[in-house]
Amino acid sequence: MGFSVGLAGTRCIGILCPPRPRPFQSLLLLLWTLLHCVLGSSAQGPGEWTPWGSWSRCSSSCGRGVSVRSRRCIRLPGEEPCWESGHEYRVCQLPDCPPGAVPFRDLQCALYNGHPVLGTQKTYQWIPFHGAPNQCDLNCLAEGHAFYHSFGRVLDGTPCSPGAQGLCVAGRCLSAGCDGVLGSGALEDRCGRCGGANDSCLFVQRVFRDAGAFAGYWNVTLIPEGARHIRVAHRSRNHLALMGVDGRYVLNGNWEVSPPGTYEAAGTRVVYARAAAPQETLHAAGPTSQDLLLQILLQEPNPGIQFEFWLPRERYGPFQVQTQARGWPVRQPQPREVEARAPIAPPPLMPTLAPGEVGRAGWGRPGVWPVPLTAPPPTDPCPPCPDTRGRAHRLLHYCGSDFVFQARVVGRHRQAQETRYEVHIQLIYKNRWPLRTREYVWAPARCPCPPLAPQQEYLMAIRRLVSPDGTQDRLLLPHAGYARPWSPAEDSRIRLAARRCPV
Repeated sequence: MGFSVGLAGTRCIGILCPPRPRPFQSLLLLLWTLLHCVLGSSAQGPGEWTPWGSWSRCSSSCGRGVSVRSRRCIRLPGEEPCWESGHEYRVCQLPDCPPGAVPFRDLQCALYNGHPVLGTQKTYQWIPFHGAPNQCDLNCLAEGHAFYHSFGRVLDGTPCSPGAQGLCVAGRCLSAGCDGVLGSGALEDRCGRCGGANDSCLFVQRVFRDAGAFAGYWNVTLIPEGARHIRVAHRSRNHLALMGVDGRYVLNGNWEVSPPGTYEAAGTRVVYARAAAPQETLHAAGPTSQDLLLQILLQEPNPGIQFEFWLPRERYGPFQVQTQARGWPVRQPQPREVEARAPIAPPPLMPTLAPGEVGRAGWGRPGVWPVPLTAPPPTDPCPPCPDTRGRAHRLLHYCGSDFVFQARVVGRHRQAQETRYEVHIQLIYKNRWPLRTREYVWAPARCPCPPLAPQQEYLMAIRRLVSPDGTQDRLLLPHAGYARPWSPAEDSRIRLAARRCPV
């Protein structure tokens, strides 16, 4: 009876004892069982987590912030701590902050304005300093002085740096995965699925080698609805053209060569680049919301156009049917010899078209304007810009400007004797009138000084120019004005310049 009770009181269960054991064998079995239980109690596994709690309120009242949820680890004596973390952070997105709103880091530095620090009774006015090693510390620069002080960590949800996607959490700069959780590392696969394995879509990759019989618009491929990660490239004096389902060209249509830049098409952004090699490329993240027609505007034999995209499996069958119905072979067409021809000037008048033919072209056949095309005249190189470095130049343009902001150039368009930049404003230092997130900045001349490169961030001083009749209201970057590549050091310099402007 005592043996039976001893076994029932231990945590080791499931041991099968032989029927009617002898006393000596029973004693050995009891000793082995007790020893096994004692040794096992010192090597138990980790504890168990409670279910996740609810998400907290967003750390910010506008724009991007952080929300957190927690769980507790429950473990018995002798058990190891729970694996993984007891806190999880995700990005919360609220409506954009109004123009001129004080950034979150600026507010945290301003909390120490007028309070004694550094062990003295002297007080300072503090602004953020972005040149320190740890960007998730609250590093603040004393205005009018050449030193900064670290007040510890910034609050959770503070951007790591102006315009950056990462957010500070517990003193670390974390980026959100595709699941919205900071630090998760979750990535979208090529099919657009978070954490996927590229198994729900197919990769289409081909080279169009049809050289064409004469110059003009020739169809290359249909880029179907739902396509992702689109890439097109070629090396020749020909030009890629893109047309929507409505027959309107997105770029390089109607015998006009479009400037490099970013274009909106089929619910995505198409980045068009042209190099002097000559080389042209198209890139688009997708997914496309409708079909697009890729064409080539031939003026010399086609050396080959490489294109690729990812397509959902359920859309690949209809894509094959559409291409075959238009005469575009599913398999790679074989190259054929075409005699090189010298370009001939286009006719002064466009040919007469039947109703419904405008903007259309047959698959594997020339477009509706089967005429040769002349090469665009070479452009004169731009002269060097004057030297605009120095504190005096920065102060002059900051004080005399209507707007000072940090912005990313997302597009550039040259027309007549002006250049128009489309910019995405990320941080505002000075504004006399409200600004939108997306604005156009105009620069005089086709060779503006300083030049701005697409997809780069700048800190620029801008003036407002209103025509006498009130029909034009523009943001103007003056010739030889202030536009510098953004950096933490440039950020600190422009903030210091703001204090030296006359009231």
